[in-house]
Amino acid sequence: MKVKAILGITLLLLQSSVSYGDDGHDWNSLDASQQELLAEFKGEWDSLPPVRRERLVRGVERWSGMTTEQRKDAKLRFSDWRHLSDERRDLIRERYDIYRSLSAEEQRQIRENFQRFNRLDHERREQMRDRYRKMTPEQRQRARDRMRDRPRPTTRD
Repeated sequence: MKVKAILGITLLLLQSSVSYGDDGHDWNSLDASQQELLAEFKGEWDSLPPVRRERLVRGVERWSGMTTEQRKDAKLRFSDWRHLSDERRDLIRERYDIYRSLSAEEQRQIRENFQRFNRLDHERREQMRDRYRKMTPEQRQRARDRMRDRPRPTTRD
């Protein structure tokens, strides 16, 4: 659950690393519902970098499109993110950057493996985590190499 939550938060927070010039998002151009959701930023809005304003506006748009259950999940993921150490957040950001640099096929394989892992029962996931934690860095690398190089089935599970 934590890995899934962290991944979700990371994707929300780091969705774009593109730098924007004039974002066209001055405070008065926001509609009433956007201003209400972003009220805590009103006093500093003009001094926020354009990239930050753009992310906040996109976040409000995503938030507005969410169901009550999705909002509840997002709040939980964000709370988990805020309670991480700076070092852990930096590591997650670094790994996300690496993920984004991969080909679409490699990203798809990672998503499928993650989904397959999450379909396992809790006990089996914990066994796999424990086994991985006990490996040396060399053993971990060999396991990653074997997984990458193994033949893939032609049918989907």
